[in-house]
Amino acid sequence: MSLQDALDRMRYDPGFMENVTAWERLPPRPARYADFPQKLDPRLISALRDLGTAPLYTHQAAAIEAALDGENVVVVTGTASGKTLCYNLPILQTLLTDPQARALYLFPTKALSQDQAAALSELLQRLGALGQMHVHTYDGDTPQSQRRGIRGEARLLITNPDMLHTGILPHHPRWFDLFQNLKWVVIDELHVYRGIFGSNVANLIRRLKRICRFYGSKPQFILTSATIANPKELAERLIEEEVRLIPADLDGSPRAEKHIIFYRPPIVDPELGIRRAYTLETTTIADRFLGVDVQTVVFARARLTTEVLLGYIRDTYEQAGGDPNAIRGYRGGYLPLERREIERGLRQGKVKGVVATNALELGVDIGLLGAAVIAGYPGTISSLWQQAGRAGRRSETSVAVLVASAAPLDQFVVTHPRYLFEGSPEHGLIHPDNLAIIMRHLRCASFELPLEKGESFGGFGDVTEILDFLVEEGDLYFSSDRYHWLADAYPTESVSLRASSDDVIVIQDSSQGRPVVIGEIDRATAPNLLHDGAVYIHEGRTHIVQKLDWENALANVQPMELDYYTDASESVDLKVLEVFDADETSSARRAHGWVQITVLATSYRKIKRYTHETLGYGTIDLPPRQFETSAYWLWIAPDKVKELEEAGVLLAPVDYGPSWPQARDLARSRDEYRCRQCGALERDGQAHSVHHIRAFREFGYTPGENQFDRLANKLDNLITLCPTCHQRAEATRGTRSALGGLSYALRNIAPLYLMCDPRDIGSITEVRSPNTKGPTISIYDRVPEGLGLSERLYELHYDLLSGARDLIEGCRCQEGCPICVGPVGPGGQEVKQLTIQLIEALLGNSQ
Repeated sequence: MSLQDALDRMRYDPGFMENVTAWERLPPRPARYADFPQKLDPRLISALRDLGTAPLYTHQAAAIEAALDGENVVVVTGTASGKTLCYNLPILQTLLTDPQARALYLFPTKALSQDQAAALSELLQRLGALGQMHVHTYDGDTPQSQRRGIRGEARLLITNPDMLHTGILPHHPRWFDLFQNLKWVVIDELHVYRGIFGSNVANLIRRLKRICRFYGSKPQFILTSATIANPKELAERLIEEEVRLIPADLDGSPRAEKHIIFYRPPIVDPELGIRRAYTLETTTIADRFLGVDVQTVVFARARLTTEVLLGYIRDTYEQAGGDPNAIRGYRGGYLPLERREIERGLRQGKVKGVVATNALELGVDIGLLGAAVIAGYPGTISSLWQQAGRAGRRSETSVAVLVASAAPLDQFVVTHPRYLFEGSPEHGLIHPDNLAIIMRHLRCASFELPLEKGESFGGFGDVTEILDFLVEEGDLYFSSDRYHWLADAYPTESVSLRASSDDVIVIQDSSQGRPVVIGEIDRATAPNLLHDGAVYIHEGRTHIVQKLDWENALANVQPMELDYYTDASESVDLKVLEVFDADETSSARRAHGWVQITVLATSYRKIKRYTHETLGYGTIDLPPRQFETSAYWLWIAPDKVKELEEAGVLLAPVDYGPSWPQARDLARSRDEYRCRQCGALERDGQAHSVHHIRAFREFGYTPGENQFDRLANKLDNLITLCPTCHQRAEATRGTRSALGGLSYALRNIAPLYLMCDPRDIGSITEVRSPNTKGPTISIYDRVPEGLGLSERLYELHYDLLSGARDLIEGCRCQEGCPICVGPVGPGGQEVKQLTIQLIEALLGNSQ
């Protein structure tokens, strides 16, 4: 059977089609060619003809012509459109005519670097120039014994931003030939350089250009990107020079027929609006393709989901008679050799299916895939089309299926398919002038070359004031109108370019006596994935974490056959440090500013595979993680709070009566200050919650009229719970409030207005905030130092409220569900209507 047979079966299967919200057929598109640019060297034209890659597509010809005319260029075309030639040809032409010329290629991952080196070598071989133009990759995997030789002979140096940052710029005298003769810099996968990573790389480019000026060179830039809303703006912000855009409508590459299917899992509980687990539906759909021998990639949003899906799909494939080893996983944390082996297996066809995070979203060469199944909306339109593009990269019919999770954003996009087919992709946003980021890179720059008094640092301008501060801090010293680095250590060692720190936890299997390293995880996510007792899944194999040595960054695991996985919970605390702007003129007050976020992993659940039932709980005892970032918060004016409480829209703070303080302390003492659910011990002076087993309100206590508080606060009606378990208990009871419903809706629609990844933001709901003294909803940038998203939310304040109302009113549920105000239990039947009333009251006359 073929892919077309599988598609026909799906089309004529009523059980499948009733859950399909859209099925689009993208027709094949013929190639559009253009003449070779007049300035292009005939030797290159001849080599292209020998390779079978002539003539050029329209976008290739336009990009090469602009580059040969001396312009900086950004090329924005689809997956597998031949963007590589857009920079290889003008660069090789320069290197053919100037024997001293050098070029620097920057790729965001090592795998992309390896692919590019292979493609360049093939082209150089056709040119007969392999001996004349030495191509070398230079990254963390490059043996020390080869590094000196590479520095001396490389004319085409392929590396990544991290290596440029730590291994090249700080040692620029050793790279004299490169920097003195640097003519070209290539920045591939521009769309990756957003947020904190992009902001850091923009400052890295400032440092690179500063070193080049010192050696007398001024390189030209060529950038390539997947489709984003602002490629020219992002490119110019990154390199701080004017850039010529080669837009997607110039893309002349051919495209085979492609089917795009949006699938919404069936409802299993109509009352609560609960749908079948999207992981199980993804497994079933992937099996349809694998069962007819269609090579398939399955994308998941998180590492844990990737491993869970890998296990499900392997089991299904093996039950159908397939080799489970033909289904592989691919994600961050796998060792480099593992990843190269999987990529090779995909190209050779030995690997039939791969379950991956967005680590496989970039243009790593994995050959011809027939199907892509996307488990959950990846968060951005750009990522969705990147992942869909991993299938059908050559010439045959392909299919991409988006399987929506229960998240409101997923449900919105699959029920509004025009948003994805016709909507603009997201903006690539960076904030290179963030003061904390600038300060770090100025430390690095001063080590590389002393900074002059009054010197400008890229588009930031004069940095004298910051340098004087660094002198006061003892990082620099000032002498002869120059600022010099003072410390012995390289400053780059303490500066990470990426949101996830270079500080990693190494995972080792100690079951065989001698420890064997099997993976690594960045320290920021380790508390959730590598705590003692966690199930760590690697390539579908389950391991128990025996001990996480936090200080020495080492996790010891033991392989074990298990029928469950673990899922950690964390508590988040927000403290306002500085208010940048505020508006208290309406009932829905707003502000944005600088905050400190404290994240503490508290407990974990054991979840049975397939049924997803909770088998038990465990505690996590690790230090909290703190970072500073920007936030937007909305709070309700005191007079409006009183009015809404009297109307029953907002829940007034509960008066638990005079017997409560003693009863609460007795309950905590009886439970030995541990959560009765997961066993977590109180720490850092923060008391656990005490929960009423039978809800306090049911006892009918009225201050001054009766003493029913004594009945409600009896010790046998109380249980000590940590914040996470208490929140879970309240949700089970159905005590979601209108404030909680509004927070849920705002958090889930904000990414649509920001055009950002949902994982870029977090939220906190407080019935009484210590900052505002009233009901407050805060949305913060999850990236340390912030991305500038909160300022935009501040500006979108009323649009967000209107959008939340539209989302809730447009939902077809009766009383609230995971798509609008969040899951509603038996005690929360009025939450949907109360949330709408709350929004109407807050919007007032502002509409």
